[in-house]
Amino acid sequence: MHRKALGKGLEALIPGAMTETLEAPRSGGRGVALRLIAPNPFQPRTRFDDSTLKELADSIRETGILQPVLLRPVPEGGYQLVVGERRLRAAQLAGLETIPAIVRELEDREMLEFAIVENVQREDLNPIDEAKGYQALATRVGLTHDEISKRVGKHRTAITNALRLLGLPVEVQDMVSRGTLSAGHARALLSLESSGNQLATARYVHSKGFSVRRTEALINRKLRRRHSRPSGARPPEIAEMEARLQQRFATRVIIRNGRKGNGRIEFEYYSREDLERLLEAWKVV
Repeated sequence: MHRKALGKGLEALIPGAMTETLEAPRSGGRGVALRLIAPNPFQPRTRFDDSTLKELADSIRETGILQPVLLRPVPEGGYQLVVGERRLRAAQLAGLETIPAIVRELEDREMLEFAIVENVQREDLNPIDEAKGYQALATRVGLTHDEISKRVGKHRTAITNALRLLGLPVEVQDMVSRGTLSAGHARALLSLESSGNQLATARYVHSKGFSVRRTEALINRKLRRRHSRPSGARPPEIAEMEARLQQRFATRVIIRNGRKGNGRIEFEYYSREDLERLLEAWKVV
């Protein structure tokens, strides 16, 4: 397994940058006014923990900033942040007016890759932001999964598995991003074919506080029931209706046609609370 070495990918992008960054505090660095620094438009991280930012701000008040941020100048004046968003936010929280910084000329592609690699190598990045970072490296920078693997020091299969999480419904991704569900829960949900079923199962698993192993067992039971049913050709319009109903009510829905134009619609529920949720959606209760 690759060793996770923060800075390895950054040094590959800008040779000498990490050495310069580490040595700068000894000479005091270059102080740049916080008001002149614009955020990084390519920042992959969407969530910052308030408690850890406060702890960092308290540390900055006591000992100062031990490692400068990395900036690039912009033509209209001022700078854009490349690396060091947590330090910048904590410095603002600590009431500082300036921050030690290294300024480098960088193209958009370099800045994007630099920012993403620096973030995805960190332990505290949530799985969805990490996956979106890999996606940006692939689609916007044009790296292959093997190249991404080398940049961030992770196996290629880890990159591929992380990217699969972006195929989940947005609400499920948000649950993973907030820590409501783990990446292990999310990977188990990928076995379910429909987004409606994935969402319904995610809500049920969360409501019951299921572990990853228990979630996997639940999903295996659902898959066995599905595979045990007789299969047959289904009109595409019926499948589309089922998909729309599943999205609307966040549960598995089956439309069964009769021989004389009649039929029935079956809605699955997984607990008394889930049944009550459906009854409320139908305005029955």
